[in-house]
Parts: sequence; C-alpha cells; structure tokens
Amino acid sequence: MIKVGLLGAGRIATVHATTISNHPLSNLAAVADINNTAALKIADRYGCEVKEIEEILRDQSINAVLIATSTNTHSDLLVRATAAGKAVLCEKPVDLDLARARECQSQIEKTGIPVMIGFNRRFDPNFSALQNALVGGEIGKPELLSITSFDPAPPPIEYVKSSGGLFKDMMIHDFDMANFIMGEIPKTISAFGTSIINPDIKEAGDIDTALVTMQYADGKLAIIKNSRRASYGYDQRLELLGSEGLLQAQNMSENTIVKSTENGVLGAKPTYFFLERYMTAFIAEWGAFMNVVTENKTIPVTMDDGVMALAMAEAAAKSLSNGALVHLSEI
Repeated sequence: MIKVGLLGAGRIATVHATTISNHPLSNLAAVADINNTAALKIADRYGCEVKEIEEILRDQSINAVLIATSTNTHSDLLVRATAAGKAVLCEKPVDLDLARARECQSQIEKTGIPVMIGFNRRFDPNFSALQNALVGGEIGKPELLSITSFDPAPPPIEYVKSSGGLFKDMMIHDFDMANFIMGEIPKTISAFGTSIINPDIKEAGDIDTALVTMQYADGKLAIIKNSRRASYGYDQRLELLGSEGLLQAQNMSENTIVKSTENGVLGAKPTYFFLERYMTAFIAEWGAFMNVVTENKTIPVTMDDGVMALAMAEAAAKSLSNGALVHLSEI
C-alpha cells in the first residue's frame, strides 16, 4: 500500500483526496494546508492526519505526495519533495516563470525520483480514444486540429489576479492536449486575445477570450479557442481533420435524452464544470501514477511536458503583447 501525503486542501485537492482514497493501492495518510479548517475537513472525511508540509516530507513511511497547493509554491515543493525521496504527482503548471520551471526540472532530474505533471485531460477516455485512433492510422496524416475550451463562468477576480493569466492558467491544458494529440510541438505560435466578459479582468491585466493558432514543421495547423464564459455550460470539444477522414470528441451532456417533436429537437446541455466533466480522467490519472510508483511504468506526463506547455503559454503571451508570430525556439 502506497502511503500518500496531500499538499493542499482546496477544491482540486479535494478531488484528489477522493481518487487517492478510492484506489486499492493507495492510502491518504496526511494532508497539509495553510488553511487548517480546510485540511481538517479533508482529514475528517477520509480519516487521515493533518500535518505540516515539512512533517509530511520528513515522514519516511509516506511514499508519495500530491502537490495541489497554490501555483507559486509548486516548483519549490517539487524540489523539496523529490529531495526527500517522495514520488510526486504535481498539479499544473510547474511554475508561472519558465526559468524557475527549468531550474526545478534540472534539480529534479538529478534525484532520479519519478515526477508526473497533472494534465488530467490526457486521461479523458474520449480524448485518449481519439489520440489512439490517430496513432492507429484511422484518418491518415493529421492536417488541422481544433480545440474548444470554454468555461461556464469567469473565476473570482482575486483568483484571476494570482493565476498567471489565461494562457498559463487555462489554455495551458490545451497546449498540452495539442502536444498529446499531435505527438510533437509546433514551430510557431500566434495569439489573439481580448477582455470583453468582465472589465475587472481587463483591469487585472488579463484577458478572458483568446484564440491561438499554431503551425508545425510539416505545415499542419492547430487552433485553440478559449473563453471564460459559455452560458450553456462547460464546452470541451476536439476535432481533428486528417488526410483520410475526421475525428471528433464531443461534449459530455448532463444526460443522453433527446426530445424530438414538431417544434424541433431538444437535448441536454453540456455538464456544468470540470468536476463533472473530468472526474473519470482524474481517476485514470491517479491510476496511471500508481502504475509508475508500484510497477515502474513509464511516466505518461513528464516534467518535459509540463515545461513545454509553459513555454508555449509564454510564447502566446509574447505574441499577444507584440502582435507578431512567435517561433517557439525563441522562448
């Protein structure tokens, strides 16, 4: 049984507490958070201890940690946890600063300790099935990838101020998804963005609506569309055009009922937010991490993946700032 320390007790940490506790090979041993009330809530629910982070890292009976703290603490905790010999699953992004992320990666590589980055969408059964179909040659060579990712409503403005911006907080998932589907990184990135949903987001120096285009060395293209507001629900779609066909991963709906009458055809809305949409992916993600820890399986989402997605986010931010196409090799 793998004993796990959970660093963080917020919304995403609560999701992870569930997946850790429900997996047959892992046991949630301890939780740490600066908000002691939140930590106690998780401890009461899952029967674990509340400890300080340093206590968890010193505890030799704890084999692994899951980092779900605020983003600005990720790289430091990654270094400290691996130095303590703990296998790590860390929520994205590695850091908000690319140089710090690269330094973190360099230090971790010296330890040889397994580290997996939490891009959970790779484990969504629909997206992974689409990727497998592409690899299996079912639509020939990929030519045009389109990723749609719209949130149902903007986050609180205080969250926006500390998030690192839409590209590093929200679209970073889509950059990683593009790399996962295409199996390679783009050559160039061009970004367009605006703040038209909430003037407070613009005042905070961020955008709420964005479009990024990417071109690869062989000429194929990818498009990512992000919005902080889709009034009808959590819009998560993927479409890939190939030389011999088209692959699509559609939205997950609240139910599968479709009513057809003389007035038209009516179906359910998409699921409302990521907890409903991606719970299966979170479960599969933790299972994959357990395979890494217990069976020495290949790490499916590496530090390289995390650093590359962050580099793409920085390239998009640079393109938005100067209004020009950016070569990823410049970042």
